[in-house]
Amino acid sequence: MKKIAYIELDTHAEIAGNFMELMRGSKAFEVDYYFSERIIKQIGQHHPNIHLSESTELLNQLNEKKYDLIIIGTVHRYFNLFNEIAEKFNTSVIVHNLNFTKISRFQLFKNIFKKDFKYRLKLWLKEDLLSAPEVFERAKNLLILDESLAKKPIKYLPLFYFEEFETSQKAQVNIIIPGAVDQKRRDYKGVLKKLKLFKSTYKFVIYFLGKAEGKELQWLKKFEKRKPSNLKLHYFTQKVPQKKFDEIMHTADLLWCPIQRETSFFSNKEIYGKTKMSGNIGDAIKYGKKAIFPKGFTSDYPFLIPEADDVEQQILENCKGVDYDFTAKFNRQKIAAELEKTLKSLF
Repeated sequence: MKKIAYIELDTHAEIAGNFMELMRGSKAFEVDYYFSERIIKQIGQHHPNIHLSESTELLNQLNEKKYDLIIIGTVHRYFNLFNEIAEKFNTSVIVHNLNFTKISRFQLFKNIFKKDFKYRLKLWLKEDLLSAPEVFERAKNLLILDESLAKKPIKYLPLFYFEEFETSQKAQVNIIIPGAVDQKRRDYKGVLKKLKLFKSTYKFVIYFLGKAEGKELQWLKKFEKRKPSNLKLHYFTQKVPQKKFDEIMHTADLLWCPIQRETSFFSNKEIYGKTKMSGNIGDAIKYGKKAIFPKGFTSDYPFLIPEADDVEQQILENCKGVDYDFTAKFNRQKIAAELEKTLKSLF
């Protein structure tokens, strides 16, 4: 039995959780999980192989055991540590921003002064930010979670799966917009502009399923006072607990994902569907929902629908049941088998 160490010290707790669930009961691999306190708070320490870790002690923990493979879930910090791990062990890295893996040391240095200067200066001085390119170069494999973005030498790591659940009949249409309410990442101005035009006799319940604050929260409060009578709004001023997030997502008739076409990571341009995966694809798979995405978003997934000019009519036409078989393509057993096959190719 091969031994794997899965590391997540920064973000993407949900991805680490998916990996744990799919590897549960594996007869081919034994996995130890090294999580920061932040990640454990989100996932829970319910698994005997979860170990609390931090950047100062992780290398010693890895040295104590002989692992055949190290998987790093996020390389957005601790570059000096991950560089040493990638040099010493058979290491694979999950990448979330493809352009960031190709950025030069010189461009990284210039970007320090573009935004969040104090934080980026700390990353440079204490965590060797400029060594980030070396982490990706030294890693034996780079992995990505969107199959359509997996072009050699980057490999597809299947982690999103669907589990069936019971739904109840509702008198209204539930539209869920998942994700933090942040205009930089999703076009909430455009959403509110389109919601103003809703005029049918159907009752719509719109969930902005993520923390709203700042100017975006003010937009929602202002819109709530002037919204069409057939709309009911729900939004949140605190981070939505995972259990509540799951409950609301299960009630969705349709997901609406107004992601910005272009975004950036560390002041480096990234393009959704080309160099970056939208987490909303994982949401659609996990909860078995069709999802409206912006026009021009390129994807091979048939359950993603390009946004129409008349969104209200489009929602009504697509909320009468899912005509895509998520169970056949993304059932847990199938994805777990595909994951094990991919893992075997990393040794």
